[in-house]
Amino acid sequence: MKEEIIIAGFGGQGVLSMGKILAYAGLMDNLEVTWMPAYGPEQRGGTANVTVILSDQPISSPVLNSYDTAVLLNQQSLDKFESKVRPGGTLIYDPSGIHHQPERKDITIIPVDALDATLELGNSKAYNMVLLGALLKARNLLSTDAVIRGLKKTLPERHHHLIPINEKAIEKGRELVG
Repeated sequence: MKEEIIIAGFGGQGVLSMGKILAYAGLMDNLEVTWMPAYGPEQRGGTANVTVILSDQPISSPVLNSYDTAVLLNQQSLDKFESKVRPGGTLIYDPSGIHHQPERKDITIIPVDALDATLELGNSKAYNMVLLGALLKARNLLSTDAVIRGLKKTLPERHHHLIPINEKAIEKGRELVG
């Protein structure tokens, strides 16, 4: 098993932390992992993306030109990365940040109304966890238990009181994928 993932959006949407949690979860499930963030000089508001590779074999390089899965949270990211999803791959996106819908016919496209879900949950900071839940359901890559352990590892202990809302957000994201 080898899954090459790109997560991209604006800084402040939790792109990098979603990738970090995914990477830690992979480690918790005894996988080989790479986590390679990229962002502009402004961490909030500028574009950010992270590449995560999960594999049961050694990973030769963290640098990728195409991906098995893309989670894209704004129009700029969709414009840049839609063409880089391999045929047969998966593209997950939140329609609230997209003006021109994805058009490819050779990939699975999954819209996830994550913004609406966070409003329903009453916590906008859980946005990235809704999308992570959708990714987990769509690709069945990791156990939810490993993701929660990865979340605990990445969240500072002073924020561990937020773990229950994050668990709810992950479950909500799973529910949003048919």
